[in-house]
Amino acid sequence: MMDAQSNPLPLYSSSVRPLGRKRPHMFTVQAKLSNGDAMHLEDSTVKWWAERTKQSSGSSSNVPVNETLAVDSLLKKINRGDLLVVNSRRRNGLIIFREFYAEFAGPGAAVGGDFDQGCQKIIPLGNLSLIEPDDHEDHQKALKIRLQWIRLTQNFTDQPRSADRAQMILDQFKTYFDKSTIDNVPNEAFALMVGVLPQTVRRVRLGLDS
Repeated sequence: MMDAQSNPLPLYSSSVRPLGRKRPHMFTVQAKLSNGDAMHLEDSTVKWWAERTKQSSGSSSNVPVNETLAVDSLLKKINRGDLLVVNSRRRNGLIIFREFYAEFAGPGAAVGGDFDQGCQKIIPLGNLSLIEPDDHEDHQKALKIRLQWIRLTQNFTDQPRSADRAQMILDQFKTYFDKSTIDNVPNEAFALMVGVLPQTVRRVRLGLDS
């Protein structure tokens, strides 16, 4: 269900500065393109996303840690069962690849834990920020939001025509991310998210399949 890493993004630099107090950590992952530019997200917010941000505003005591994780380090954290949450206040997310399909974990969604052990690769989108949940309630809320993201994609796979499934997942991502971010997601990633061939996604992207 994903195609953002047919050509894997270069590793991110890693620098750590420990904090002197025990607080939940925020991990920031910034995607760097091969030309050295950073993938970025537009500032405008999707309506439902804005509502979710309002609801969560001021509710978290998370503090950032000066740590930029490499993709391989983040993959190891996910595979060993660490549970993190995609920051709901940013336009960001993570494409998670399994052997035969891919999933998108968007803002507010849980990543890692029992969900993602055994994932093979990941593609961060935007200025990815992952937060450790404050408590059990935050943990459960993040799991529910992850299931909502999964169900959203499943709605697309119910479409009988493969080109329609490809078009729907592309259109959905256009509501979250800017064009430059989407253009750097491989056809394979989108294809694996909705169960179509990469060639189908390519044709839809080029406007060859109506």
